[in-house]
Amino acid sequence: MVQTIQARNGALNDLENQFKIKWVEDDQFFREWQDDLPEISDYEKQRLDRVKASYRNLLKRPPLLENTVKMVVLSPFLDLADFDLAPFHVTSEKSVEIVDEDEGVIVRGQLDVLALFQEFWVVVIESKKAAFSLEVGIPQLLAYMLASVTGDRPTYGLLTNGSSFLFVKLVKGEAPQYAFSRWFSMFNPGNDLYTVLSILKRLGELNRLSPT
Repeated sequence: MVQTIQARNGALNDLENQFKIKWVEDDQFFREWQDDLPEISDYEKQRLDRVKASYRNLLKRPPLLENTVKMVVLSPFLDLADFDLAPFHVTSEKSVEIVDEDEGVIVRGQLDVLALFQEFWVVVIESKKAAFSLEVGIPQLLAYMLASVTGDRPTYGLLTNGSSFLFVKLVKGEAPQYAFSRWFSMFNPGNDLYTVLSILKRLGELNRLSPT
C-alpha cells in the first residue's frame, strides 16, 4: 500500500524520538566522501558531460516524466560505478508517495528506493509537476539504512532528484549517528557529476571490502 507523507513535514523527528538518532556535524565523522577518491577517466568525464547536457535539454520541455531521472541521470552512474555488477545487485523497494500542498495547489511525487548490496541505498525523488527538495527524502533514506545495518559497520546512502545529489553516512551502534556530504548540483559551475562518480566508486570499494 502506498504511503502518503507531507513533503514539508517529514518523519525525521519520529526517527529521533524512536531511535535516538543524531546528526553529526563533525567534519571527521564522514571523511569517505572527501578522502582517497579515485580518479575518473576522460571517457567517464565525457559520459558525465553528456548526462549534464541531456538533463539541461530536458529542462527546456517540462514537466519531467516519471522515471526520467533514473533513465537519464541515475542509470549512467550505476553503470560507471559498477553497481550493476557483482557483488552488488539492485533491489527496488516500495515507492512512497509524497504530497505538498501550497496555496491550494497539490503537488504529487514519489520516492523510489533502491538497495545496492544492502549497505548502500539510493533514494530517487521524482515529481511530474515540480522538483521537490532533497530534504523530503532524508527520513525515508535514514529509515531504510537503520533497518538494514547491524553492529557498528557504516552504511551509506545517496539522495538525488536528478539535479542535486547528497551523500549520507550512518553508523548505528547503540546511539545511531549520521552525517551528510556537501550538496552537489547540476547548476554549479563546472561539472559536479565528476565528484559524485568518484564518491560512488569510493563507497563501492568500501562496501566490497567490508565483511558480510
